[in-house]
Amino acid sequence: MAWMVTGGAGYIGAHIVRALQLQGESVVVLDDLSTGESRKVPDGVPLVVASVDDRDAVVSALKEYDVTGVVHMAAKKAVGESVERPLYYYRENVDGLLTLLEAMLDTGVTKLVYSSSAATFGTPTVERVTEDYVCVPESPYGETKLIGEWIMRDAARAHGIDFVSLRYFNVAGAGAPELGDTGVFNLIPMVFRALSTGRRPQVFGDDYATRDGSCVRDYIHVTDLADAHVVAVRRLVEGPGRLTYNVGRGEGVTVKEVMAAVREATGLEFEYEVVGRRAGDPDQIVAVPDRIADELGWQASHGLADMVTSAWAAWQAYPPVD
Repeated sequence: MAWMVTGGAGYIGAHIVRALQLQGESVVVLDDLSTGESRKVPDGVPLVVASVDDRDAVVSALKEYDVTGVVHMAAKKAVGESVERPLYYYRENVDGLLTLLEAMLDTGVTKLVYSSSAATFGTPTVERVTEDYVCVPESPYGETKLIGEWIMRDAARAHGIDFVSLRYFNVAGAGAPELGDTGVFNLIPMVFRALSTGRRPQVFGDDYATRDGSCVRDYIHVTDLADAHVVAVRRLVEGPGRLTYNVGRGEGVTVKEVMAAVREATGLEFEYEVVGRRAGDPDQIVAVPDRIADELGWQASHGLADMVTSAWAAWQAYPPVD
């Protein structure tokens, strides 16, 4: 019996694979390696190089490895890119989930941990959001993740799928140098890339209705996020569930405050450049993570300094190759 992690060769997925292994779970990775790296898959963990859009390949892997449940990470995730390429995002994220669910039904697999996002909320009018706050996403990426939640809800009703949907807030840091974020889509790697190439990091807008004019986000260490997946898996092993949780620290940090944390962690003095806003970026979004703490006993344990320091160590050890 095993858990399949789709996208398990990627930044977050690789951390989840290791966290599950540490808890004694048998794991198999399915990844098309379009952004993932095979070196991040631990020795002894089977790697199936295939897309979740390939129903035959997914069915074959589910059968071959006697899969108990799926942790579904494989998706496209850049908000800005989703605004520029919405049809691509719907095809990858929505069609991919549909194909995966069909393959699960074909093989009798009924347990799913789903990678959702705080982008489902859009721009809240409150300082911190609970899971019950109305979802009005402002980007195609956020819309694809919300549609995914709707699809799972309906699949649960019609086909008995049990799921835990985890709404990630902003993920950063590294659990080990070799597992760092090399995608350069998130803020901290984008700052590192700029510094490594002699450019000034960019702040996308400083005229938001926040304490210093830059966007406020809830940053969570990737190892804390991986642990949230472990408790979600355990919950589904214990029995049926159709659950949705915020996964964040419940603390807001501005982009300019992240810049200060990078200066502290790296010892580098630099100035940033303020440029125009990006489409789809809300002013502020911070989690109320009480539900997952109360029901599953999970809470974040790492602060922003840990995230930036570990990310910088990973960046230096494994800088991205263009």
